[in-house]
Amino acid sequence: MNSSNTRDALLGADSTDSLVLTGQDLTLGDVVRVARLSEGQEDFPQVSLDPLAREQLVKVREYIDKNWLGADAPIIYGFNSGVGKLKDTHIAPEENDLFQRLMIESHCSGIGDAASEEVVRATMLMRANSLAKGVSGVRVQVVERLLEMLNRGVHPVVPILGSVGASGDLAPLAHLVSALVGHPEAEAFYKGKRLTAQEALTQAGMEPSFEMKSKDVLGMINGCTFTLGFAVLAAHDARRVTKLADVACALSMEAMRGEMGAFDPRIQEARNHPGQIRAAENIRLLLEGSQWTTDEARKILLKDEVRSGDWQPRVQDAYSLRCVPQVHGAVLDVLEFVEQILVREANAATDNPLMFKEENGEYVGFSGGNFHGEYLAFAMDFLTIAVHELGDISERRSARLLDPTMSYGLPRNLVGTTVGLNTGFTLAQCSAAALVSENKTLCFPASADSIPTKSNQEDHVSMSTWAARKARLVIPNVFKILGIEILCAAQGISCAEPQLSGLHLAPNMQKVYDRLREDIPATGDDRYMNKQMRLAIALAEADAFLN
Repeated sequence: MNSSNTRDALLGADSTDSLVLTGQDLTLGDVVRVARLSEGQEDFPQVSLDPLAREQLVKVREYIDKNWLGADAPIIYGFNSGVGKLKDTHIAPEENDLFQRLMIESHCSGIGDAASEEVVRATMLMRANSLAKGVSGVRVQVVERLLEMLNRGVHPVVPILGSVGASGDLAPLAHLVSALVGHPEAEAFYKGKRLTAQEALTQAGMEPSFEMKSKDVLGMINGCTFTLGFAVLAAHDARRVTKLADVACALSMEAMRGEMGAFDPRIQEARNHPGQIRAAENIRLLLEGSQWTTDEARKILLKDEVRSGDWQPRVQDAYSLRCVPQVHGAVLDVLEFVEQILVREANAATDNPLMFKEENGEYVGFSGGNFHGEYLAFAMDFLTIAVHELGDISERRSARLLDPTMSYGLPRNLVGTTVGLNTGFTLAQCSAAALVSENKTLCFPASADSIPTKSNQEDHVSMSTWAARKARLVIPNVFKILGIEILCAAQGISCAEPQLSGLHLAPNMQKVYDRLREDIPATGDDRYMNKQMRLAIALAEADAFLN
């Protein structure tokens, strides 16, 4: 399978209005479609359980009820025992329902702001898909209750703080379960209102309470699915921001009359990396037909350009232009790696213990560590670092645009009229630099940290949830940084255009420039900078420059 086909398989189609969960073939595109309404999408897809998956859930649970939950059954972790350090403590059958309620009480320990509805929806979907694999031993009624909440738009209030990504996202998922059962203290969002869970469930036409049985609670909370909800949406937005980064670079190439030789396909093929090849190809496509990125344009001496002697071919640009295929391409390859991790996790059984059928027809339970979030922690740390680099190199291009000695003659500070009377765009670039510096501190890998919990039963943790949350902080900053670059590059084009009359931009870049100018008309004098930045950033965040 080539890289394009691999991406298609991971991301999936998004044209249908329903989704059937099998536990095997959920795509990242499916998750985004169920979690987030896109432009033109009026309603969320309805999600159901595949009949064969339902049959497997019922079959496994019948075996458990018959063989593992009797008074004389041996201790089987998670089914008739305590959890964590209390794994050797037997729970009597008549006390198991009470144990489920008390486990919810003790594990609802999250704090902080509520997670966004899109993260919660992604979490609910992927938790249901994980249980649909049929190896967790959870009752089918739990999965169906979860999907009914999702389909009716009942979104549990889940605090974002409190998970170390070890025995799963225990606290966040416990809050999800507390709303599912209609706990009196639980809350949920319904039609934009924050209500008690019982009120939300009742208004949605559901029973306000639901009883959990043996293993149901543990099966729901044991796994890093809350991390995964953050992660899948972060990866989706990272795809968007990588496309925007190419657009921003191409517009800066136009403004600085960049040298195209560095994007020659032969250079990229000699390096062998598919991401680099694709990134260079995309820049070439964006700049196809440009007369500004040619020797004809570079021969023209701009009024602020310093040039000694006769014109000589530029040969090569600085790294922030010349090395874009190597930097943007590396990000693309990292993103493809991350997406492979995420789609595997979205179709994984991540709780403990898990049940498997033996050749003799009996089932056996194994305790393992599929709930550990190390895969997700590594993937999100890598994604954060990679996406940060898009902002880092973008800010360097913005800085070059402001300096006539580095921009090949654009006016100092991109001042369009009287220098001194007008200050120009220095503070826009300063804001981009501040965001880059903030992102640098967020790039410290969460996965490099570990802190023992649960009386040292969990003596190594992944911190995957923080890794995913950090990615969701860095990516919006990069959208802003790129929006600022596009604003600066457009100003550079406006300043140079009268001196390059008769030469035209690439058709694609002309469209980008014109779209920006619809909201931010060109002018020589300083204007309220914050407004210009906000408008440019809003266009960047709305994918207006991609459309």
